[in-house]
Amino acid sequence: MSTDDTAPGPETPVRFDTKIAVLLREDLETWQRLNVTAFLVSGLGSQFPEVIGEPYEDADAVGYLSMFRQPVLVFEGTKETLTKAHARVLSRALPRALFTSDLFTTGNDRDNRAAVKAVRTADLDLVGLAVYGPKNAVDKVLKGARMHP
Repeated sequence: MSTDDTAPGPETPVRFDTKIAVLLREDLETWQRLNVTAFLVSGLGSQFPEVIGEPYEDADAVGYLSMFRQPVLVFEGTKETLTKAHARVLSRALPRALFTSDLFTTGNDRDNRAAVKAVRTADLDLVGLAVYGPKNAVDKVLKGARMHP
């Protein structure tokens, strides 16, 4: 959990000691990248309410949903980069979400979970991975990945 996200004044930049990151396989189509990213980050807010900020309101007092209180950084890499990152995130026991190629063929949450459950960890055809945790640990997980263009 971030401890220094309460800035003393409006001019002071907000800093976080945690990081939310998504790693996508570089060979995905644009629509797949967007879909995978949205699915992956949706899991974080339900398990870690501290990543969610306050609700939004415009000048006319129209309310909007709360969103993450910190940026989500998106990276890309090869299939091998993703496989290595997956092994590192498991070895560090960091909170994670995954998206496999099988999920592009399912049409609902139940079938998504069944598709993942049917494949051994080492055999997962990963196309996306989200991770949340201390900045330095997340950086180590993402070693070899590059920022998404």
